[in-house]
Formats: sequence, structure tokens, C-alpha cells
Amino acid sequence: MVRYFLLLVVAAVALVPGSRAQAPPSGSEGIPSDVCLSCHGNPSFSTKLGDGETLSLYVNPESLAHSVHAGLACTDCHSDITSIPHPARTFANRHAVDLAYYQICKQCHFDQYTRLVDGIHFKALSQGNANAPTCVDCHGAHSITPPNQPRARISRTCARCHSAVAAAYAHSVHGQALLKHSNPDVPVCTDCHHAHDISNPLSAQWHLAIPQLCARCHTNKKIMSKYGISTAVLSTYLNDFHGMTASLERSGRVDPSQFTVTCTDCHGVHDIQRLDHGSVLAIKAHLLKVCQRCHPGASANFPSAWIGHYEPSLRHAPLVYAVQLFYAFFIPFVVIGLGLQILLHFWRVVVNR
Repeated sequence: MVRYFLLLVVAAVALVPGSRAQAPPSGSEGIPSDVCLSCHGNPSFSTKLGDGETLSLYVNPESLAHSVHAGLACTDCHSDITSIPHPARTFANRHAVDLAYYQICKQCHFDQYTRLVDGIHFKALSQGNANAPTCVDCHGAHSITPPNQPRARISRTCARCHSAVAAAYAHSVHGQALLKHSNPDVPVCTDCHHAHDISNPLSAQWHLAIPQLCARCHTNKKIMSKYGISTAVLSTYLNDFHGMTASLERSGRVDPSQFTVTCTDCHGVHDIQRLDHGSVLAIKAHLLKVCQRCHPGASANFPSAWIGHYEPSLRHAPLVYAVQLFYAFFIPFVVIGLGLQILLHFWRVVVNR
């Protein structure tokens, strides 16, 4: 099922043949790195690709020295280079260059590779999509640094291809907290989509998994207590009509063609805003528009039937709380009373026999 592809992480963009199954250990005999840099350390060192694009073969020695792979020699990755000068290679375009070195990163990062082959990026690349990213597109080639330092770097990396999504995220409550205040509590792209085994966000499976995805943070009492946000979001959702329908659909007991409302249908996907941003009337007006997407005839009072992601209490929905409290006592009283009546009737029948 797996087609041969691995995206560069470490791999230099230098034009060399594909690597072997395993790279030699660091420090093995080979061409010293300073010999490689005698050519590749020249900023003007480049080659022409078949489509006319100029491909730089320059490797910045300073960036290489600060890379996470600084302890490796050039031939640890480019293990097939055994002589200087080495044979030149020609490629049709930059995409062909990336594909030529797909196995280099796999030699050391096999765990990431096995997850990658199940992701949507790998699927797009295997179908011939030249815009699908390779390892080097996200991690770089020689100046590789930890991808989450700083944490906002993750979202900026994804923005290179997903610019419209990144712009929406930057203006959302999550994006503002991250990009302006470096808040470590808010999610970045990989928290929701993962890094290598990225699923198709347009699939039904993804849509149904959204409540559990959001619940990772929104049921965390330690985090939510900082912002005064209810942690009952998942339980209250699962207890209402929408959540029950989603649960039944996940179990296969509902026709998948029936639309099920999850978190992002009401709150947005990447453009999530603060609920306290604006007046109560403005929030209700927004909710009405959301409800009318599925309930065209919804009136202005329609959203008021929903109490939000809060358990009923004296503060939130006091009338509903009072009714719940009443039934909490009334129902047991009725059941116990009926049971007692039956027992007394039975006792009377036995005594009068």
C-alpha cells in the first residue's frame, strides 16, 4: 500500500543519486565535510534545472553548524558520494529533485515515515500533485532547527502553503493568543491536524471526531480555569440532540448522509472568536444566523432554547436548574410512594387471607 516516497528533512538539495537503505554512522570514513563546503560553501554555486529554474547548491556553513544535525558529516546523508568531483545529475524541476532523495530522511526517521504514509500529504504526492510538501518544505534542508521553537513557528510553516487558513487563524482567539502573547495553552496547527499523519479534514470521520479533538483542551480543568471557561463542553454537547446524533452516527446507527452538527459548525474552524466579544444581543444574533443554516425557519428566540455549554445552576439557566432539582426529589418520591403502596396492598392481602 505504501508507495516509495519520503520527504527530505536532513537531505541536502545537492544533486546526488538516491541514498542507500541505511546511512553510515557519524564519523565513518568518507569525504570530510570541509571538502564538500569548498564548493557548496560558495554562495554562487548553482545549477540549472530542466524547466529553466536555477537551483542553488549553496550550503551556509554557519547555519549548518547550528542545525540539529550539526554532528553529522555530509556523507552520513549523502553516503553514495565517494569521490570528488562527483557525477552531475540533471532534473526536470525542483519537485523531481525532492523525489530523487526521498529515502534519505527515512534512514534515521523511520517512525515519522511510517506515520507520514497514512497522511493526506503523502497521498497527494503519490497521486502526482507537484505542490504536495516534502520534508524539506517544512523542516528545511541543512539549517534544520527544532520545529516548535518558538511554538508559533509551526503555524508560520503551514502558512507557506495554507495562507488563507493562516490568515483566518491569525485573527482568531487562538491565533491572537499565540502570535501576540505567545500563550502556550492555545493550539497550533499540529495540535489538531498532527504533524506527519495528517488526515483529510473534509472527511466524515474527521467531522465526527471534532468534539473529542476540541475536548482535549476544553475539558482540561487546569487550563480552562485560567480563562473562566466551562469544562462541561463535551458532556453537555453529548447530552443534547446534536451530540447524541453524532454519537449514534459514530456507532453506525444513523445514516451518514444526515448532517450532524459538531463544534466547528457553530464556532467556526480556524476563525474562532471570543464568545464575550460583543454584547449579549450581538451574540444571540450570531447564534441565530448559525442555527438558521440548518433551521431556516428559526425565529429570534430559537437560540434561547439552548443553554450553552454549562450545566444548569443558579447562575446559568436557573429555571432549568429549579426544574431539575424538583424532579430530582419528585420522581424518587413518586416511585418510592408507589412501591410502598404496592407493598402495603400486598401485606393487606396476605393478612386478610
